[in-house]
Amino acid sequence: MQPQELPHSYAEPHRIDRPVVAASISLVTEGGEYPSHSHRKAQLLYTVSGVITCETERGVWMVPPGCAVWIPGGMIHRATPSGKVRGYALFVEPDAVAGLPQTCCSLAVSVLLQALIDRACALPRLYLPEGPEGRIMAVLLDELVAAPLEQLHLPRPSDARLVKLADAILADPADAATLPQWAARIGMSERNMSRLFRQQTGMSVGRWRHQWHVIAGLQRLTSGLSVQAVAYELGYDSASAFVTMFKKAVGKPPGRFLAERTGPA
Repeated sequence: MQPQELPHSYAEPHRIDRPVVAASISLVTEGGEYPSHSHRKAQLLYTVSGVITCETERGVWMVPPGCAVWIPGGMIHRATPSGKVRGYALFVEPDAVAGLPQTCCSLAVSVLLQALIDRACALPRLYLPEGPEGRIMAVLLDELVAAPLEQLHLPRPSDARLVKLADAILADPADAATLPQWAARIGMSERNMSRLFRQQTGMSVGRWRHQWHVIAGLQRLTSGLSVQAVAYELGYDSASAFVTMFKKAVGKPPGRFLAERTGPA
């Protein structure tokens, strides 16, 4: 994944000498994904509507409404919007406060953090760090440090054969091939495939596939599809089967997951 030059307006926050720079964002699916790039500052992408999928060499992170993804400074990444995305981007100096995440991760956004992000976007970019505006940013940073992680991450394997497997599952989430069938397709024994996949991703192939179904399901649900339609698109026999998988994966059914972040789905 090679970085590309970004438009001047998008790179501008990196030239502002403040611990945090906030901006609202509005993206649409039309126009495709944004090219691979990196920022000197760390970046937080927070969505109010729509979905952003962020991809790095280490994995895929999904940002549904009410959630955010943290991207450390210098990390090459690519962002793809799904639907009409409204939200915010924060650009944070890596050493702005102790305890900020050191790796890419999905974060839950509390009501307080949401209000602070909204307030930060209304402040002048050259706010006074020692005044009331600086104290708002300091509290925002504290809330970022305290934000709990969301399980919306899909780690990537590094072995070329396993990359082929992962890409095939990503391309067709409804494919119900068995482990022996997958192993035969990529030219590995089932035992070696399973062992190496867990070693490189921390998940079994089945768990990884279910995690992708959670992410793909949320993408579709937030675009307006019903649970039943999503279940059939992902290869489940019924809506209840999809809901059961989702609940086992994240601890709650999809309707409650989304309602806690955006209001009733």
